[in-house]
Amino acid sequence: MSNNASQDPKKSRRLLITTIVLAAVAAFAVTALLINIFERKQEAKNPFYRVVELNDSISDPAMWGKNFPMQYDLYLRTVDQVRTRYGGSEALPHVPTDADPRSTIARSKLEEDPRLKTMWAGYAFSKDYRERRGHAYMLEDQMFTERQQFNPPGACLNCHASMVTVYNELGNGDPQKGFDAVNHMKYPEARQHAKHAIACIDCHDPQSMQLRITRPAFIQGIRALKATQGVKDYDVNKMATRQEMRSYVCGQCHVTYYFKGAEKTLTFPWTNGIKVENIIAHEDENKVKEWEHPESGAPMIKARHPEFEMWNQGVHARSGVACADCHMPYMRMGGLKISDHHVNSPLLKINRSCQTCHHFPEEELKARAEEIQDRFFNMRNTALDALMDLINDIKMNKDKATPEQLAKARDYQRRGQFMIDFIISENSMGFHASAESQRILGNAINLCRLGQLVLHGAPPPSHNPPNVDPGQAPAAPKKQASKPKGKEVAELNGSKE
Repeated sequence: MSNNASQDPKKSRRLLITTIVLAAVAAFAVTALLINIFERKQEAKNPFYRVVELNDSISDPAMWGKNFPMQYDLYLRTVDQVRTRYGGSEALPHVPTDADPRSTIARSKLEEDPRLKTMWAGYAFSKDYRERRGHAYMLEDQMFTERQQFNPPGACLNCHASMVTVYNELGNGDPQKGFDAVNHMKYPEARQHAKHAIACIDCHDPQSMQLRITRPAFIQGIRALKATQGVKDYDVNKMATRQEMRSYVCGQCHVTYYFKGAEKTLTFPWTNGIKVENIIAHEDENKVKEWEHPESGAPMIKARHPEFEMWNQGVHARSGVACADCHMPYMRMGGLKISDHHVNSPLLKINRSCQTCHHFPEEELKARAEEIQDRFFNMRNTALDALMDLINDIKMNKDKATPEQLAKARDYQRRGQFMIDFIISENSMGFHASAESQRILGNAINLCRLGQLVLHGAPPPSHNPPNVDPGQAPAAPKKQASKPKGKEVAELNGSKE
């Protein structure tokens, strides 16, 4: 009995000490958790620290990066060159020269598909056309492309350089006047004013960091487009929703355009709408002729990079999904939720770009996207073959066909080639709007074959839709009432898929 009695106090002390230690550990853990939660809440309340005062005179992204180091670090990663099946570009070695000091370049699309040289014969793109690289290279690659031999206008900088300070300085505080001044310059002169590639200032207000439109060409273009939908005097920076702005800031550059008149004004051809037929109608009405095809004699127009126009015809735009949702998806860094400024293909970050909405394995989602692109690639090849046949047929029959037959065949080439060019220059390989891409390519094939029939005096087909009849412009889009400002769905062309 005495032994048991002597042991009980020892057990009690050990139990008491153990309980105290566990309580202390638990208290420490709870305190640490509460501190962590508090810190994260404070981070969320203060998304950045104002190290420097920013304004519209500071275009250097490194200065903005002092306030936004995480976003700036991601922005710098656009130097990465990672290839997907149909996009991106691995770095090819290049021996630096005085004329071109680059040590790496992208693959030439002209070497991959010589038909492109024939399509753009007589124009700058037949000299140099390469795989696209990240935003970090956009100004450098434009400076040293062999297309510079064709003496491009200064307005080309609109989509490749940070232009806010340039427009403000040349316009004495008026961006529109600065834009007009750049339009009148040749590229080498305008390039002297531009210091950086696209940067933070081009999409963000320096005080509030809100998204904004800084390109006069887009402001004018979207106003004209909205007018076709019954919305008068549209002011994009006042009337667009936040979700719309997450696509509009991309649409400042990822669009097709042409240089209007002797002053070479950068113009978005959206006065009739943004479908390819609407754009052709606009350029026909304005008698746009960018060059004459040397093999066929056809008066040609060139498509640039109409990602914005094509995205608007697709299911993602119809569902209210913005460009940034896929190419700049949200990500967590500590207590902050930020947009991924490492802008690249969604196929390189499927878990954040796609699986947020599509709850399927990454492998399946990637396979679905690549199947769409495979089908597009095959139809693209068929369309290019049809175009080559038409160009060769016109070339071989210049002395045999009547002037009327030649004029009609050349008009078919102008329209059909622009449709093919529109699709090829759009960098999603059909993914942005798969059904629309196939429709356009199908119509382009038909146009090319109709051009061949005309040359040989064949009767017109029994069924010829208006959109492939030369000289007959498509009907203007149906007028629509203005949509409520709070509705965050980008429906720009007034139609549903």
